[in-house]
Amino acid sequence: MERNIEPLNRVAFEIGPLTVNWYGLIIGIGIALALVIAMRESDRRGLDKEIFADLMLWAIPIAIISARIYYVIFQWDYYSQNPGDIIKIWNGGIAIHGALIGAVITAYIFTRIKKVSFWKIADIAAPSIILGQAIGRWGNFMNQEAHGEEVTRQFLENLYLPDFIVNQMYINGTYYHPTFLYESLWNFAGFILLILLRRINLRRGELFLTYVIWYSIGRFFIEGMRTDSLMVTDFLRAAQLLSAALVVGAIALIIFRRVKGYANARYLDKGV
Repeated sequence: MERNIEPLNRVAFEIGPLTVNWYGLIIGIGIALALVIAMRESDRRGLDKEIFADLMLWAIPIAIISARIYYVIFQWDYYSQNPGDIIKIWNGGIAIHGALIGAVITAYIFTRIKKVSFWKIADIAAPSIILGQAIGRWGNFMNQEAHGEEVTRQFLENLYLPDFIVNQMYINGTYYHPTFLYESLWNFAGFILLILLRRINLRRGELFLTYVIWYSIGRFFIEGMRTDSLMVTDFLRAAQLLSAALVVGAIALIIFRRVKGYANARYLDKGV
């Protein structure tokens, strides 16, 4: 029997001509919470907590722009025919890998200018980044995107999901894998892991590289379940290719920095 299930309203609220969608609001909440956590940890680690506020003034807009550019590049067949849609970021269509590339480059340049350790900043930011990603996936949920293959309602109910998630996964008469949820939960677990690893006092840079490895492993497998992947070829998914490269690269960098003596400082050490 066909069900009549209305999707959740994508609009959070309207103020006059201004429409605020849940997608942007949820991502904004994730960024704000991530910034607060990073600023508090920065203060504990002996840095001026305002350094993250200053960094975010540059990193956030650049990350959003680079995330959109990354997405548009892999969807150029569409956007070349519809150039006016390129700026419509509020409708979705940003790639987290593009955002991370832009943010990391910005942070590296910023720390060079400020004469502080890039790796110390990256370590402090790592739990915040993955927490922001975990929250941001719920923006995809509101847009009914970043989902997987077709499933049955019974399959979703067997996962003991609340009805509001099950119903939102009903898209054009079909239920889909809530891959947004799988990645969100993976990232929340990563956030807890990184918070715990702070106490172990890893070598400087290794907390951030652990984040890269953890996130990339989860993304590699979850991406294989999705139906809206950005593709390099007909069979090769961009996110899986980049995730595999990041895992190998992060492990190699940990080994290289230890062998070369570039990672003698520890996370809990004072100084910049």
